[in-house]
Amino acid sequence: MSINLYSTIDTILLTEKGSLLQELNNDYVFKVHKKANKRQIREAIEKVFDVKVENVRTMNCLGKKKRKRRADAGRTAHWKKAYVRLKEGDSIDLV
Repeated sequence: MSINLYSTIDTILLTEKGSLLQELNNDYVFKVHKKANKRQIREAIEKVFDVKVENVRTMNCLGKKKRKRRADAGRTAHWKKAYVRLKEGDSIDLV
């Protein structure tokens, strides 16, 4: 199954840790498609935001356990996080 260029990137995660990484290392944090690999993520970021990517690190995040007034517990959906480091001088405008 081929993943569309625009469905590879779900959202940019704006957190305190992500903001700190942007300032220190020019790293950006994205929520991406679960089946996307590093090469697909790199291509999508470079084409959508018109920047050069230095490296990509990915992490699979487990969904949180949830329980609603009953003994049986469920989970929220699992998802994938990508840390993308851009080349020196490139940046993504988040405004």
